[in-house]
Amino acid sequence: MTDQRTQAIEQILQSVVGQWQGIARTWFGPETLADESPIRGSLRRIGTSRFVIHEYESAFEATPLHGAAIYGYNQLTASFEGAWVDSFHMPTNIMLSTGNPADSTLNVLGSYAVEGNSDWGWRTEIVADGPDRLLITAYNRQPDEPEAKAVEIIYTRVNETA
Repeated sequence: MTDQRTQAIEQILQSVVGQWQGIARTWFGPETLADESPIRGSLRRIGTSRFVIHEYESAFEATPLHGAAIYGYNQLTASFEGAWVDSFHMPTNIMLSTGNPADSTLNVLGSYAVEGNSDWGWRTEIVADGPDRLLITAYNRQPDEPEAKAVEIIYTRVNETA
């Protein structure tokens, strides 16, 4: 991996590290906002690796939910990778995702099983929108349909010295 690419990957990963709070919105279909709830999360490096772990707590319709995702960069495949679980969206399996690095964006695509249907896709995009704002957007991809926004998290950095 070139020094320039190493620096770009490092910058993407480092930009998401911190303590965060904000709003999580969940859609069921392109026009149906199903829930809007507060969310608290942390993203931290896993040792000196090129991996971060995102742990969060929120709710859906006042029912608490918890989740975790690990994101990182695989030098052998030159791609981002992710593994995600949570108590609402992924309660029975681990979704694995991969994606190519893009300008200041961590973007991965995975799939999950839907009973009686073909697997659906799930694309997650994480963007540092300045030093104190983080946007995490996930899109559902039904077979033979355009992707639709499923989850949007708008985080603001929590001042760790307060």
